[in-house]
Amino acid sequence: MTRNVTAELLVLRKRTATWVLLGIWTFLGIFFAYIIPYALDPEDAPGGLEQFLPESLAGTLIAGFPFFGGVFSLMLGVFALGSEYSWGTLKTLFTQRPGRMRVLAAKLIALGIVLVPFVVALFAAGAVSSYVIARIEDAPVHWPSAWLLVRVLAAGWLILAVWAALGVLLGLVTRGTSLAIGIGILYALVIEGLLSAFADSVNVLEPLTSVFLRANGYSIATALGASTQNIESSGPGSFSGPFVDGVQALTVLVAFIAGFVALSALTLRRRDVA
Repeated sequence: MTRNVTAELLVLRKRTATWVLLGIWTFLGIFFAYIIPYALDPEDAPGGLEQFLPESLAGTLIAGFPFFGGVFSLMLGVFALGSEYSWGTLKTLFTQRPGRMRVLAAKLIALGIVLVPFVVALFAAGAVSSYVIARIEDAPVHWPSAWLLVRVLAAGWLILAVWAALGVLLGLVTRGTSLAIGIGILYALVIEGLLSAFADSVNVLEPLTSVFLRANGYSIATALGASTQNIESSGPGSFSGPFVDGVQALTVLVAFIAGFVALSALTLRRRDVA
């Protein structure tokens, strides 16, 4: 298994799309979290100037994971499996020693490892940005506690992992990349976005939206310091509720990962790859 995972890590590292997604995600994460709101007027931001200082690093950045980060992670998951169909390499891969489930497990483990730099890179860039703003504003530099940073990094990885698992499933179901990415973005924007927006006026929708990926992702984000005002004003990724408690959010996200992985394994095991 170690050699299989190493091989899959090499594939992901050599794939240009991985680096492109990492670069764009890091840039846009900093652009929308720091550059744009600070350039407009830091005092008009939901959290005021404190939102851009190092002490608020955890809450400011984790707010971008449930939607913007999720979309990038979904695309990474699609490429991990869907591109194998596009290139016609999956059938060849299955003729070698590893079985289908072993190949899938290696790909999922490698994907989970690759998601770590997606989390760390954004927080590293955010730390630099917040420090620069603090120096410009001549504000004191107080960093979040190590325990809070560990929890935020783990939560960021979990949120990205859920969307990546969904991307893997869509890549397998559609046997490609373009349609899978389109369906994933449509789901994130239209299905979750619109139904969440109507949840306040249509009572029957509230129980449904409380188990959506965004609802539980944003609930974890708010539990770790993200401002609800900031989340409600974050453009296409805006979310106004319902929010659930942290334990439920964690349980739902883990259950989604397990469900997506199980469905992916069932699809890959039972369906012809031709």
